[in-house]
Amino acid sequence: MRKVTRGRIVVSSIALLSLALAWRVSLAQDDPTGNWAPIFDEDMPERIAGGEIGDYLGIPLNAAGLLRAESWSAEIVELPQNQCRQHSSDYGWRGPSNLRIWVDVDRATQKVIAYHTHLSAYGAEQTIWMDGRPQPPPYARHTWQGFSVGHWEGDTLVIRTTHLKEDWLGLNGVPRSDLATASAHLMRHGDYLTVAVITYDPVYLAEPFIRTVDFHYDPSSQMAPWPCTPVDEIDRPADVVPAYLPGHNPYLTEFAARYHVPPQAALGGAETLYPEYMEKLKTMKYLPRLPRRATDR
Repeated sequence: MRKVTRGRIVVSSIALLSLALAWRVSLAQDDPTGNWAPIFDEDMPERIAGGEIGDYLGIPLNAAGLLRAESWSAEIVELPQNQCRQHSSDYGWRGPSNLRIWVDVDRATQKVIAYHTHLSAYGAEQTIWMDGRPQPPPYARHTWQGFSVGHWEGDTLVIRTTHLKEDWLGLNGVPRSDLATASAHLMRHGDYLTVAVITYDPVYLAEPFIRTVDFHYDPSSQMAPWPCTPVDEIDRPADVVPAYLPGHNPYLTEFAARYHVPPQAALGGAETLYPEYMEKLKTMKYLPRLPRRATDR
């Protein structure tokens, strides 16, 4: 009979423990790949039609961000150069989009090289590098999807994104600069996928802006193409960019009046994110209430 030494037992135990830990880690990484359909239970009006002009509640805009938002005109979306532009990767999750996620694997090592996402709206695609490649220099090209790297924290896929083009954070003029960075946290729970996105913008935001969106696993869903051809919808001089001078936007108070919200609160800001703001609301004045529209929920 072959003699088994204590040292061999210890080495074998360590090997088994390592395998067990590796197995547990692999279980913790809930695979996000597949086809996903969006869930609109709580925020469909804001995600489909877009937030209303003057509704900046819960958005940590600083003074520069508020000035930019209040100068925004919805007509800017009608410009040919904006009709087919993608939603950037920190905002695109919130669109009316089906989502597909797939993975690239190195054939020799079987290690994950990257995850890819495709959103049906505008055909936006993002690559999340998982191979540890370095971040490009600050002067590298900025794009709608930016440069993204990912890593696993337990069962959460964490994505860090830089090199984003200037964009908006909502279809009511909330701005986001090209100095912003973002993180997305993908959390799968069975047939549900929650994506929590945090945008950090030193130009227009006083604090990080956090939003979540949910998807339902839908393997039978079809990912249709998104052909888009810009057209001239309005006879407008080529050098005109729709916007309002400060203090001249006639629509800024409609939201506050229609939903009986103090105008000061509707301006947003970091303090409107916190429960303590409820006490301050009690001391504010309201505008005469406008009638609700038939399309309001």
